[in-house]
Amino acid sequence: MTHQTSSAASTSMLQSPARAVNPWFIAVTVTIAAFMELLDTSIANVALPYIGGGLGRSYDEVTWILTTYLVANAVVLPMTAWLSRLLGRKTYYLLCVILFTISSFFCGIAPSLGFMLIWRIVQGIGGGGLAPVAQAILVDTFPPAKRAAAFALFTVVIVTAPAIGPVLGGWITDNYTWRWIFFINVPVGFLSLYLSNKLIHDPEAFTEERLAAKVAGRMSVDTIGIVLITLASGALEVSLDRGQIDDWFGSGFIITMILVAVFGWVGTILWELYVKEPIIDFRLLTNRNFAIASVLFFVFGIGLFGTTTLIPQMLQSLYGYRAIDAGLILGPGALVITCLAPVSAQLLQRNLVSAKTLVFMSLSFIAAAMFVYSNMNLDTNGAHYAWTRALQGVGYGLFLVPVNMIAYSQLRPDQNNKASSLTNLFRNWGGSFGIAFVTTAAERRANLHQLNLGSHLGSSSQSVQQSTQGMVNHLMQYGFTSADAGPATLGVLYQQLLHQSAFLAFMDCFSVIGWLTLAMIPLVILIRKFKGGQAPAGGH
Repeated sequence: MTHQTSSAASTSMLQSPARAVNPWFIAVTVTIAAFMELLDTSIANVALPYIGGGLGRSYDEVTWILTTYLVANAVVLPMTAWLSRLLGRKTYYLLCVILFTISSFFCGIAPSLGFMLIWRIVQGIGGGGLAPVAQAILVDTFPPAKRAAAFALFTVVIVTAPAIGPVLGGWITDNYTWRWIFFINVPVGFLSLYLSNKLIHDPEAFTEERLAAKVAGRMSVDTIGIVLITLASGALEVSLDRGQIDDWFGSGFIITMILVAVFGWVGTILWELYVKEPIIDFRLLTNRNFAIASVLFFVFGIGLFGTTTLIPQMLQSLYGYRAIDAGLILGPGALVITCLAPVSAQLLQRNLVSAKTLVFMSLSFIAAAMFVYSNMNLDTNGAHYAWTRALQGVGYGLFLVPVNMIAYSQLRPDQNNKASSLTNLFRNWGGSFGIAFVTTAAERRANLHQLNLGSHLGSSSQSVQQSTQGMVNHLMQYGFTSADAGPATLGVLYQQLLHQSAFLAFMDCFSVIGWLTLAMIPLVILIRKFKGGQAPAGGH
């Protein structure tokens, strides 16, 4: 009885500042800006050739538009909990929205690449705090018994935004101009700013803890920690984003970045474990459920962002799809997630199924989808890819809500802010590693398959001779001379070899992600039981 009373008092303390506000208004408000920020991680990808043409720069140069944003984002993301505590969470959140909105406008009017890169850095700094702070606000706005539904909304946002980014970006650049990719953030940003200022308030417990820390002199700026995190995060993101472009260990620059990242993160971890008031609280990883959830978030990032990059690339390069059509193949997956996330939330809130069971089911569905992908062929049509993406969506629709519940299941309310920073960091890392993996593995494995397939296509092969002669005769029937038909036939055969090699490489990537997903199932067994989905005694 005493425990229930104290729990109710704790919840009341957390919720009292926003008592008069429907928590769903707050949930929708904070997810608006988070959606726009996550959308910007992928919306500019398909527009890079247009941006390069408009600014008079090469494609390789304009790829820094993506890199600078991701680097700034990666640097700020792990510091969001500390910045929220230093400035006040509402103040910091509003500052992030302002920076993101203003920088989006200046990116849209950019007259040169240098101008664009400066404002993309500012945009990344502002955007880096939006998703983790939004998640922390959701955790504090909803009591444990109602969090599953809030996590369902956040699931839809973080999965749908990166998926529709390429489609929306392709549609905008085809019908308007690439500058509207950035301009669309401005009215949404102002709407988010207005609603956030009206509806969002810092919980009393959070405010009191900040004031107590200030009085005790525990709010000093950890300069060493900031420098270490900036160097480590920035170098890691640069090496992952530029590694394949610059040939990884064939580039002195990439080697330097990797070394800085490795030693930087080692130094960061050691320093943050040493200081009394760390910027990143790595001690949270001693909590078993939180540590397991963090690993699952990392693998989730690899699978979602890796396949979101891989599928459009494969459909465009091997099947001849337009960027917008390839992006639409991802649509069924996002639709399924949108429908299933609330279902998983209801299952948890009504205690009809445990979080462990849902995670087990979700991992099984995701792995099954990866193995279906890996057994397709060059005659497979787009509908099969769309249905398989929907199967993958079933897995992700059942995944994020229970994993979020697991992550916060054994944490104190005062740890929620730091936890949201870390979970988003692991998801962001997973996405960066996933994209780096598929882009590197697809090219390296394609070269390997080309060598293996080519070794079986010698001139002495009877089947090759028959196919070559048959194609020569076919071309000659359509007006080719005997002198032209031979080289043309070899060109066609070589093109088929390249296509088949690239396709096998893509299948290898799907297979690896599938086995990695299956490898997570034993972790589910280690999750400690909790009752976060149950309503408090006497509640309705």
